[in-house]
Parts: sequence; structure tokens; C-alpha cells
Amino acid sequence: MALAVFAAAIYLNNTSHLATHQDGKPVLLAHRGIAQRFDERDLNNDTCTAARALPSGHPYLENTIDSMRAGFAAGADIVEIDVHPTTDGEFAVFHDWTLDCRSDGHGVTREHSMAYLKKLDIGHGYTADGGKTFPFRGKGIGLMPTLNEVLAAFPQQRLLINVKSRELSEGDRLADVLSKLPAERRAQIMVYGGDEPVDVVRTRLRDIRTISRAVIKDCLLGYIGYGWSGVVPKACHNAMVMLPINVAPFLWGWPDRFLGRMKAVNSEVFMLGPYRGGGFSTGIDTPEQFARLPQNYAGGIWTNEIEAIAPLAGK
Repeated sequence: MALAVFAAAIYLNNTSHLATHQDGKPVLLAHRGIAQRFDERDLNNDTCTAARALPSGHPYLENTIDSMRAGFAAGADIVEIDVHPTTDGEFAVFHDWTLDCRSDGHGVTREHSMAYLKKLDIGHGYTADGGKTFPFRGKGIGLMPTLNEVLAAFPQQRLLINVKSRELSEGDRLADVLSKLPAERRAQIMVYGGDEPVDVVRTRLRDIRTISRAVIKDCLLGYIGYGWSGVVPKACHNAMVMLPINVAPFLWGWPDRFLGRMKAVNSEVFMLGPYRGGGFSTGIDTPEQFARLPQNYAGGIWTNEIEAIAPLAGK
């Protein structure tokens, strides 16, 4: 009898049927704005994705002001960008750890000045036919922006900043930049990336939602372990909770109860594509993946294909 009562209590505390549904449309996060896509098969950390670009129908290069503006215009609520500190005190907005793949520069990105990076052609290495043609060569000169330029260009739009290293000093430098913004602007910014620098930002600027690999692991494993009680792990507080679509059904109270609990601790949930082991998942990028979301889902969606997903979300 006691076990039956206990089981019934757990059910009632976690069933989504008794939870308040979050109304509205999904919050769309455009990974790298509108970018040139590439063959994602057999990728590793050293793969030059620009050299395996897919044929494209648009002129945008990732992490540029134009690609961000196009992402917002296509329906994104948030645009993700990548940053690297430079030798002259700026943050360059550029994806790769090194310059050799997609630009005409050489060496480690953060080992150069912003003055040098501004001279580069960041469209130099893109090819969709094995190097026969380079359709963006010469069109990306001077298009690598600074973080301050992005903040100035989009003073009210939401941004997700990806810290590419695991250096504590980078977290301090980024926190210095963001601390100069008004509190209401910082509330529109999220930060993710390496455990150490993100932890610095998380500690110094508690009004910015953050996430790192270590934190999301602690958050989700802790919630799976004792979330049935209604207690949300501390790692899930004030966070950007990235959730693979095939993991979500195993979480207590999914979807509405779970989403409500995360909202109560000032966290925002973003659905990703399926987790397949050995690495993290990609985005919700196809109609088939979008159809796997809960009916009338109004949480966050991470996508690499904002032009395809926004119409499905009614945006």
C-alpha cells in the first residue's frame, strides 16, 4: 500500500497532463546565423568544412554581420556566434581555431591582431566541387567582425556567444566586455563553451545564462536521478539547457512539467537533434525532426537551417 501511494505521488508530481502548458511559438536559435552548409559525414576536429561545402543558393558566410542579419530576418529569435580573443585586446567573431581552412590567413586565430584579421578574405577556402571553383573567393575581405561590432549592430537582439577555448583568462576577458553592458542587455545574451571560461562568466555575471559540457552533464544526470522529487539540480539554474530530442522523453515531467521547472529557475531549454553517442547532436534541421517535437511546443529550438525551420514554427 505504501509503495502504491509513493508511486502515485511520484506520478502526480511529474505527469505533464497536470502541468500548465507554455503557450506561444518556439524560440528559434540560428546556429552561426545563415551559413554555408557542408557534408557532415565522418567529421573530426581537424576537418576543413569549407573544403566540403555543399552547393548553395545564398551568399552568406557564417559569423558575419550580414549572415546574422539574414538569420534574424528569416525568423531567428537568437543567433549564435563564435569568438576568439586577439593580441590587440579585441574579440574576433570567427568559428575556426585556425585560419587556414576558410580564409587566406595562416596560423592560430587568437595569435593574431584584429588589425591583421580584418585584412583577410574569410570566403577564400570555400569550394563545393573539390577545389575546381571557389565561388566566395575575394568576397569575404574585411568581413570578420569584432564582438563589439556585433553588439553595436544588434543592440536589442538576442545572442549566444560560443567561447572556443578552455582558458580561464578568456572567461575573464569576455566577462569584462559583457559587464560594461546594461543589465537589460546582458539578459538577452547567453554564453556557452569550454568549462573553465564559462564558469568564470557564470560566477561573475549571474544575470547571463550559461552552459558548458560539464554543467549540462551534471544538470541532466542530476535531474534524471532525483528530478522526480521536483527538486531541480543547481547546475540547471540560470542555464541554457541543451536537450537532444531523443533524450527528452526520459526526463521527469516532459514536456510541460519539465519546461515549467526550468523556467522557474530562470533557465531556457533548447531542443537539439538526436544524440548518437561519441559526441553531441546537431540541430533540428529537417521537417522530420521538427515533427518529433511535442505538439504545440513553445520552448527553444537549435537549428542550422533557420530558413527551413522558421516557416514550420510559424515564423
